[in-house]
Amino acid sequence: MADLSYTQAVVMGLLQGVTELFPVSSLGHSLLVPAWIGGSWQKLVTESNSAGHTPFLAFIVALHVATAVALILFYRRDWARVVTGFVRSVRNRRIETSDERLAWMLIIGTVPVGIVGLVAEHPLREVFATPLAAAIFLFLNGGLLFAAERLRRRAVGGAGRHHVASTSPDTVANTTVATDVTTRLGYRGAAIVGACQILALLPGISRSGATISGGILRGLDHEDAAKFAFLLATPVILAAGVLKLPELFGPAGHGIGGQTLVGSACAFAAALGAVGFLARFFHTRTLYPFVVYCLVAGAISIVRFA
Repeated sequence: MADLSYTQAVVMGLLQGVTELFPVSSLGHSLLVPAWIGGSWQKLVTESNSAGHTPFLAFIVALHVATAVALILFYRRDWARVVTGFVRSVRNRRIETSDERLAWMLIIGTVPVGIVGLVAEHPLREVFATPLAAAIFLFLNGGLLFAAERLRRRAVGGAGRHHVASTSPDTVANTTVATDVTTRLGYRGAAIVGACQILALLPGISRSGATISGGILRGLDHEDAAKFAFLLATPVILAAGVLKLPELFGPAGHGIGGQTLVGSACAFAAALGAVGFLARFFHTRTLYPFVVYCLVAGAISIVRFA
């Protein structure tokens, strides 16, 4: 990985920060974009060291950690309430407030993907970590988002209910999602939405897309579904990154320390901008623009790599 340039680090950092939160799959794009560019870019994905590890994955792990830190910063008020609610519920040995319920809903929603990820992530990555597989799953991701929107529209009698907030979009980041989510979703719904993250183990299937889709199908509006999805994704992304981060201090990280720091800074900035944009976007909009992108980009990539 000594050939990883700072230009590549910047591009991949920005790409990770945006596509991790946009419902278009960061893992799929980390395979497709280098493959489309070709040359030394494609070599980043396919290059392995003598132990059979792909150093590029260690670099991507650092970008994931930076993305998780950006999410924690953006939703710092919500996380403060969630952590406080969790500690209070453990101390009092009962769950009473919406913040306490939300804390346990996030834990329940994280368990399924945590278990499956530990067992199946590596085998799935070995089988499907190819540009063609990523292209196929990206196309299917578009179909998943489309199906979620259509089913939701049908469930509300074809009216296409959107969230009409009483506050300005500029105050979205300062509001809490606890009351609406705990009322409409419940523990069973949290487990189901959390389990949707398992689909993101397939390159091309978006974690945020799957969980937002699950949320709106369980009765949440787009804004609350997106916010719950981002809160739900944060511990998973952070834990996966922290567990694999030591790889960067071994042979896989040799020669790319500076590039990793630059890429991580770019991923952090891009993720912070992306979550701010999406918090406002889903205030009044739906998943349909991302449906179009995934179907078109996926179809073109299938033709290119088939």
